[in-house]
Amino acid sequence: MDVYLWWIGAAAADHELLGMVRRRTEQAFGLPVRAWLSHERPADSYDARRQQHSSTRILKWLLDARPKEAAKIVGLTDVDLFIPILTFVYGEAQLGGTAAVVSTARLASDTGFRPDHALLTARVVKESVHELGHTFGLIHCPRPTCVMARSVNLVQVDAKEPVLCHDCHIRFGELRKQGQEHHE
Repeated sequence: MDVYLWWIGAAAADHELLGMVRRRTEQAFGLPVRAWLSHERPADSYDARRQQHSSTRILKWLLDARPKEAAKIVGLTDVDLFIPILTFVYGEAQLGGTAAVVSTARLASDTGFRPDHALLTARVVKESVHELGHTFGLIHCPRPTCVMARSVNLVQVDAKEPVLCHDCHIRFGELRKQGQEHHE
């Protein structure tokens, strides 16, 4: 299975951040993850009224623009994301689908002082693993330390570990087996 990580932000890609997300995502799922480098960006995701980007439109764009061999793709961006019923989202994914997107915009330190790059990286890793988990069919976990726990604020993001809990890891294995049997 080919899993791709694609920087689709407005700023230049942070290769150190992308490398850490790639390595931790590989560890979480036991699958190889490739970085995809392209200058293509979604063109119609910005909503002027909200001054944010529609994560749903970005998901649709990722499905059309992704490399053909990508079974799963996670787009990473620095733009602020929303879905219509929420003020903002850290990311969105297709449950049991192919595409996910994660934004760094609201994951940076909120102290107002010098940006904490290590903290931002840890948060982006967790949200990337979380959204990719949704593409494999995993739902939100009730354990606050599991990477699949719902997080609506940074305190909840910081409480999570960057790995699946025991139960979610078992469920991931079951979902993978079902998917492999489905394709046979």
